[in-house]
Amino acid sequence: MRPEAPKLVVPQNALFLAPMAGVTDAPFRALCVSQGADFTVTEMVSAKGVVLCPKEREEVAWLKAVSQGERALLQIFGSDPQIMAEMAARNGGGPYVGIDINMGCPAPKIVSGGDGSALLKNPELALRVAESVVKASPLPVSVKMRLGWDEERLVYMELGKALQAAGVSMITLHARTRNQMYGGHADWDAIGRLAGSLSIPVVGNGDVLSGQDALDLLRRTGCRAVMVGRGAMGNPFIFAEIKAALRAESYARPAVRVRLATALAQAQALAAQKGEGLAVREMRKHMAWYTKGLRGSAQARVRLNRAESLKAFEEILLQVWQENGDDAG
Repeated sequence: MRPEAPKLVVPQNALFLAPMAGVTDAPFRALCVSQGADFTVTEMVSAKGVVLCPKEREEVAWLKAVSQGERALLQIFGSDPQIMAEMAARNGGGPYVGIDINMGCPAPKIVSGGDGSALLKNPELALRVAESVVKASPLPVSVKMRLGWDEERLVYMELGKALQAAGVSMITLHARTRNQMYGGHADWDAIGRLAGSLSIPVVGNGDVLSGQDALDLLRRTGCRAVMVGRGAMGNPFIFAEIKAALRAESYARPAVRVRLATALAQAQALAAQKGEGLAVREMRKHMAWYTKGLRGSAQARVRLNRAESLKAFEEILLQVWQENGDDAG
């Protein structure tokens, strides 16, 4: 009889930052933690890319930058049980509180290799992957998955129960199918059905764009915690908004000045980690999100997408602030 798998302690109403490729780098995760995120999940990492590479890639090394007080889970993807187990074993001594298995990414380049949400077409393989990772990992193991590949193949209930039996300590359900991608509406009732069927924590994910959304999701589903994805893009303040909603307190959106200063601080932190050139290129999309809805933002985004330096970012953001003043963002 194997020893019981380690468990991840997830407080009621905990807030998670979702893993998002090209978004949840260390500086952005740190910002979300400062605003109230209780847990973060890294950008997904290819287990095969790490295990079969003789030298650790720089982008993988960057993920090991975990901020003080951050409780980060390392998200890995792959469909080979042995390689996934090796990846988990190698990273069990890192700065993470858990290993998260990606069974939900819908991107064509991921599913074409049989990874991500493609595993939902083969629940038996998905279970073998999870069993291998649980057995090899000294850290708690969680899974992020979708409802199924399409409406005709909804596997979340059966797979969820099997994953719990295999020793997985938490399941995050993005309540869409792979075929939905990010369109339509998340089926929150499915989150409630899964949460009501399992004893391990279920984290609800999908369509949480405000503090009220998070409250509604928790009340409607009875899930343990909430994971925020696209609602945090350009808006790490959403975690402070949700915390205020949980306390039944009023919330004032940050002033434009604060919003833009946060964007610049994120860019500076990323430059310190990756170098200015790469950081500026990666921050362009973030800048578009931070400035969305502000006066002059359409013209500013054109300039931001051409910016080549932190100085250029600063000058453009200053102009945006001058056009908007210090009203709430």
